[in-house]
Amino acid sequence: MRNTMEIEGYRAVIQFDPDIDMFRGEFVGLNGGADFYARDIAGLRREGAVSLKVFLDMCREDGVEPRRQFSGKFHVRIPPELHATISAAAAADGKSLNQWVVDELSASVSGSVASPAPRSHS
Repeated sequence: MRNTMEIEGYRAVIQFDPDIDMFRGEFVGLNGGADFYARDIAGLRREGAVSLKVFLDMCREDGVEPRRQFSGKFHVRIPPELHATISAAAAADGKSLNQWVVDELSASVSGSVASPAPRSHS
């Protein structure tokens, strides 16, 4: 994935903040917030590890699962013309619209593994 960093199995999105002339990392998929700042990549890794440790320690103390659970479902609103176009693309590939979207999303975030989705037609 672009603009991400993995620290101890947790993924963080990295952005540059020109107002403070530093990089900012924010862990995603957590049951809370954990961010960190540094001027370079080595500093981001170091500060990210510290931030993650503090977050995980707090979760242990509070008895909270650190990772947010995802249902595997989300709703997307798209223009009707796009819906028609992707439905035709899915049919041309011999797939349900759902499976086609899963495959396309998986391909666009290379390196991520998606579980097979239930087949349904939309």
